[in-house]
Amino acid sequence: MPKLYFKYGTMASSKSAQALMCKFNYEQKGMRVLLVKPALDTRDDREERMVRSRIGLTAKCHVISHEESFEDLFARENNVAPIDIIIVDEAQFCTTEQIDQLKELSERVSVLCYGLLLDFTCHLFEGSKRLVELADSLQEIKSVCRCGRKSSVNARFVNGKCVDDGPTILIGGDEAYESMCYHCWKKELAKGKTSE
Repeated sequence: MPKLYFKYGTMASSKSAQALMCKFNYEQKGMRVLLVKPALDTRDDREERMVRSRIGLTAKCHVISHEESFEDLFARENNVAPIDIIIVDEAQFCTTEQIDQLKELSERVSVLCYGLLLDFTCHLFEGSKRLVELADSLQEIKSVCRCGRKSSVNARFVNGKCVDDGPTILIGGDEAYESMCYHCWKKELAKGKTSE
């Protein structure tokens, strides 16, 4: 029976790699996958329309803006050839309405969403919040902090200092973020504030 899944973790926890491996597994069985990422993920050229993992896996995808509908995208693509599963990378950037649409679509096909749970201030992203409310299955993809504990925070660094203010969305990779446990994050924040 189709379901809505949310697989979440901190940055560098292999979310995109797992999404791409899942896509490969379904396609290997002859199934058609609709791979999508929100337009807010601007690390790649929008024209390129790729999902990329840190370990080098890549795949072409559809890009959806906040104004676009998953239901419309699914209808268009399903008319070309039947879709068996929807996989959404960076699902935290989806709107509440888009997650509601994915929930409706999960009555027809399984929908697997991969993304961050929390922003750099330890608050839920809009899309993640709605996924926690609606998903049939929640699964944490674990990664570790520099101290060896489980990471739970996406720490943001500006000019080498850990910060907890600024715009909620600031697209970046290892140069701007580090996944940490809450304890190390608080220590880094305190260090950043005393050096001001």
